[in-house]
Amino acid sequence: MTTLTLISKPDCHLCDVAREIVDAVVSDLPEDAVEVRELSILDDSALYERWWEKIPVVLIDDRLHAHWRLSADRLRAALTADPNDPRPHDATAQEPLT
Repeated sequence: MTTLTLISKPDCHLCDVAREIVDAVVSDLPEDAVEVRELSILDDSALYERWWEKIPVVLIDDRLHAHWRLSADRLRAALTADPNDPRPHDATAQEPLT
């Protein structure tokens, strides 16, 4: 199962938009394909220090997928990509962020 993490904060318009995109894309996938979790930078000082300038942030399996603006098409492509593809999450194929 793929884990998608949305890092956000309350009263953030871009976060609300990202949440709507995540919900729409994930609702089109098989029920057990993606686990979605949302974390607030206000609840975790380490998240705040790392991401406060970039929210909303979307991680897929702890790899950066997007920040600020989220594309539904790009998210759908990442979530439905071949698991053996080394770059399904973003254009730079970054190492996990954890």
